[in-house]
Amino acid sequence: MTATHARRRANLAALLPAHEADAILVTGGVNVRYLTGLASSNAAVLVRADATATLATDSRYIGAARRACADIEVVEESDVAGALLPGSGRTGIEADHMSVAGYFRLGGEALRLSGVVESVRTVKDDAELDLIRTACEITDRAFAEVLPELRPGLTEKEVARALERRMIELGADGLAFDSIVASGPNGAIPHHSPADRPLERGDLVTMDFGALYRGYHADMTRTVAIGEPAGWQRELYDLVQASQRAGVLAARAGAALHEVDAAARDLIGEAGYGEFFKHGLGHGVGLQIHEAPFLSPRKPEDRRGRPEDHPGEPADSPQQERSSREPERDHGHARLEDRVPVTVEPGVYLPGRGGVRIEDTLVVRDGGPELLTRTTKELLVL
Repeated sequence: MTATHARRRANLAALLPAHEADAILVTGGVNVRYLTGLASSNAAVLVRADATATLATDSRYIGAARRACADIEVVEESDVAGALLPGSGRTGIEADHMSVAGYFRLGGEALRLSGVVESVRTVKDDAELDLIRTACEITDRAFAEVLPELRPGLTEKEVARALERRMIELGADGLAFDSIVASGPNGAIPHHSPADRPLERGDLVTMDFGALYRGYHADMTRTVAIGEPAGWQRELYDLVQASQRAGVLAARAGAALHEVDAAARDLIGEAGYGEFFKHGLGHGVGLQIHEAPFLSPRKPEDRRGRPEDHPGEPADSPQQERSSREPERDHGHARLEDRVPVTVEPGVYLPGRGGVRIEDTLVVRDGGPELLTRTTKELLVL
């Protein structure tokens, strides 16, 4: 994929003049992988305004680097950032990824840039979309094949392990994130960790999970009923299903992010459940499970300098450390664009009773959304 990575570096280089930078020192691991193909815990790449580049990594990864990056200069050095700091010119650093100590170790004079590589990553190329499609196909198949196993007495942990095991068997390289299985009253907790609670008749069970395939993530949520649902459960499900459908239809190229969120959120608010839907409608998906853009009720002027909320986090709460599920900043993206994968995942959570969330990963297209997770969203009664 050297030609693909070269094209990505050229796209990044084209943005540097607008930032009055002669080069950018990229130290974020995901961004290094995006630009070079090298997955490493210690690597940096210097991309210059003429699209030439130099990659630095240590002895553990130098062999892989030389194989993956045959078209650019590769240097072996443990201090990867220091090795690439040029002697002249205005060099930008990734302020979102470099530590304060690292910044001052470079002299404390570099140009601080935010979200430049992420802005390039938002619109996916064909190779990326194919990998996300495969991750979503694995996720869909795993759900379909585990569904017949669901029955009263099976614990949340057992359901989660069954889904995870099946995704691996179907070709996933790993999990996109820690799976969520929330049954009965636990369904009112958006990011509930699977517990030893057994499924019971009368439960709604929410399952949020996804496959990781060659670095790219899938994200899907389905809620099912164990035994015939009560009237309030069907009513809640139908509401969330209608909200999710409205959000999917609104996710078109050119749509403002907050307007897509409103298309789904307003239905829930009008039904009297607005206070029970407290997270954003969705997020971008790619090399990270949460990346720009973020579908949120906030307008662009309200987003500046703040991390975006993602599904499962209250709209105004402090963000929790969540490893790969930690959201990035929304870097100024105010509208959806063609070829951008996002999730649409409204939910309603009733404390002490249960909840419903329905989620698809889709690709925004000029002519309408391309659904990547296709398992039925009708209420399945098991």
